[in-house]
Amino acid sequence: MQDIKVKDLLEACGGTLLCGDPGTPVTGIGWDSRKMQDGDLFVPLKGEKADGHRFIAQALANGAAATLTGEHKTEDAAVWADGKNAGKAWIAVPDTRKALQDIGRYYRGRLTLPLIGITGSVGKTTTKEMVAAALSAGLRVYKTTGNLNSQIGVPATISGISREDQIGVIELGMSEPGELTVIAQMARVDMAVITNIGVAHMEQLGSQENIFHEKMTIQDGLKDGGILLLNGDDPWLKNAKAREGFETVYYGTGENCGYRAEEIRLENGFPTFTAVCRRNPQAEARRIPVRLRVMGAHQILNAMAALAAADLFGVPLEDAARSLGEFAGMKGRQQLHYLDGITLIDDTYNANPVSMKGAIDILDSVKDCSRRIAVLADMKELGEESARFHREVGRYLARKEIGLLVTYGALAKELGEAAAAENPGLRTVHFGEAEKDAMEKWIVSELRKGDCILLKGSNSMNLGEAADYVCQYHH
Repeated sequence: MQDIKVKDLLEACGGTLLCGDPGTPVTGIGWDSRKMQDGDLFVPLKGEKADGHRFIAQALANGAAATLTGEHKTEDAAVWADGKNAGKAWIAVPDTRKALQDIGRYYRGRLTLPLIGITGSVGKTTTKEMVAAALSAGLRVYKTTGNLNSQIGVPATISGISREDQIGVIELGMSEPGELTVIAQMARVDMAVITNIGVAHMEQLGSQENIFHEKMTIQDGLKDGGILLLNGDDPWLKNAKAREGFETVYYGTGENCGYRAEEIRLENGFPTFTAVCRRNPQAEARRIPVRLRVMGAHQILNAMAALAAADLFGVPLEDAARSLGEFAGMKGRQQLHYLDGITLIDDTYNANPVSMKGAIDILDSVKDCSRRIAVLADMKELGEESARFHREVGRYLARKEIGLLVTYGALAKELGEAAAAENPGLRTVHFGEAEKDAMEKWIVSELRKGDCILLKGSNSMNLGEAADYVCQYHH
């Protein structure tokens, strides 16, 4: 945060200053007392396992300039104003989580730069990174770091924007009804991007129709005259329209898309295509060749969203395409490792049926290998039909040129059994969730030069540790 003092926080959240100087500058926001930096505001949050109020003293000792509190009263102020806490500001509020959101909303109101908000069931983070890469060809870009895309994370993300930034690209997550409205109203974006409507969070939201309606609430925070950028290939989004007062723009591969990929081909897993771009049917189409350094046909849609955003915010398309061509992905998201004759695809950050099939397609598209191996773990948060989704992915894999399937976890076992039933010639091996060490040792003993191995599963399955183990062993 820039040009923010304690008195501004008091105005933002309607808090009461228990002690400290209202003129104290505040430069950041955090809720992990161990990671405070000088000038931070500490936000003690109550979780299922711990109450952040227990760590206020630690946060202040580690450099925080101020803290919110939902548990202390004015008459206790003299106790905290003494000694090492002298001058530190304590701000009393009824609810620290709501106060954090109020502060995020207040700081956004003081910013003049445009923001692009990205949501969707699959590919939010990669799309965010690719949009940022394309925009960076002409603008100074601020973007979400890590996974700060929740009701807690978005205010912290917004607080990191500086006056030097020219545009921001932020990820807006959602896991329960009404959450995206809260987040969108904090972010107040100029462009809202929806990547797709999948089955992630089916457990919390019940159906794809519910997920669609929740994702469309990103418009609750869209500024007047803003743009709703939709994946025109998605069955739920291709006929969706923005509310009155907003513009709808589509990207994808179909004729309905103003920003469309044509002449698509995969070269050993890496997409090349021609981007055909025009904001409206009356405009003359511009044709831009694009070659990506990230694998998979699904990356074409991410790239088209990025090119559309760049064009709509005035970045020359040729420059945006060149910058996109330099983007090499992120850790745990289809990262390629070449290990003494073995190719490893680390896609362990997360998984759902759509992304799992996409990763299988990537493995199947790799030509320069003697054997393709898939190591697949459980996909979480899919609700009552989890087993059906896993079996569906198993049958999909069985129709590909995969030589060995390793499954990890109880749900992934369903995947493996369905694959084996569909293709009896497929070699399958299963490990339970308590057998990760044994699985890692088995994999490194099984690998041979010429193999290409894919590892993918939900983040909570910790399959990334297995990817790291294999990389270290074969480095």
